[in-house]
Amino acid sequence: MPHLIQVLGPGCIKCERLAKNVELVTTELGLDCRIEKITDIEKITEFGILMTPGLVIDGEVRSTGRVLTPPQLRELLS
Repeated sequence: MPHLIQVLGPGCIKCERLAKNVELVTTELGLDCRIEKITDIEKITEFGILMTPGLVIDGEVRSTGRVLTPPQLRELLS
């Protein structure tokens, strides 16, 4: 079953950078996953996110308020 990775944020530069880093790392690792970008504020608040960008992996909030680097993402996803 593929992983679901969600990037939460209104589409700001930091949110876009996190999304690109996620795409880069999942491709490098050859992961079977689906990546969603969630920009709807109501949906974002349902996760309890107060600061964006947020990163949710398989329904679990893993990061808020910062752009994870590719090495940090590799550690989370390995």
